Amino acid sequence: MSFCPESKEETRITRRSLLQWAVAAPAALALSRVVSDLPLAQAAPAGPFKLPPLPYAYGSLAPTISEMTMRIHHDKHHQAYVDKLNAAVSATPSLAGKSPQTLIQNLNAVPESVRTAVRNNGGGHVNHTMFWEIMSPKGGGAPTGDIAAAIRTNFGSFDNFKKKFNEAGEKRFGSGWVWLVSDKGQMKIISTPNQDNPLMMGMFPIMGNDVWEHAYYLTYQNKRAAYLKAWWNVVNWDAINSRLNYFSKMS
Repeated sequence: MSFCPESKEETRITRRSLLQWAVAAPAALALSRVVSDLPLAQAAPAGPFKLPPLPYAYGSLAPTISEMTMRIHHDKHHQAYVDKLNAAVSATPSLAGKSPQTLIQNLNAVPESVRTAVRNNGGGHVNHTMFWEIMSPKGGGAPTGDIAAAIRTNFGSFDNFKKKFNEAGEKRFGSGWVWLVSDKGQMKIISTPNQDNPLMMGMFPIMGNDVWEHAYYLTYQNKRAAYLKAWWNVVNWDAINSRLNYFSKMS
């Protein structure tokens, strides 16, 4: 077999390639070290609490609430509350077997080391579980049944109730919720900061609207009042009646 020495062109290309490799290799090595130092993705903390599925399709509340908003709000924000609540409870054996409602209703009994985590994430889990349930693609319109009677008795009319409810939601500074609650059997409209729930104050939450910006910003931007006004188009009065009847038995 004859041996053919490389041509000058082949020599020039080979040397150029070697030079390019010599320049690139240190950078590639450094990059590989950075990548190898990155933490591996962690699985969601195991625990007793699960993200409940939506009782309707993501896009079925549109145009009041967009599909993208629902996907981010439910799959990302609510899931994060569930994961962090599971982490707090899993690290605290004394909390085993307690429902999220019981935990936030008795925060003073929660060890101080995880109390803030339980307050924020337990509240977030309870609040959002209710929120998905009291909306429906077939919702809206005037209330019926016991909730309609309670609204008339305590607020004079549905229009007056909506006005006061929306005003309380608009006035909530920053992030929070606006609620219709039963306080020792009396109906009141209140608002709470962050993910606080009326159960933390000894009140029963009949219905509530989320006024965190992530609940409305994709569609309404900074126009919280427009969101609050539109939200009545998807309110599920049957579910709210069920909550009213449940808490009435506990009052």
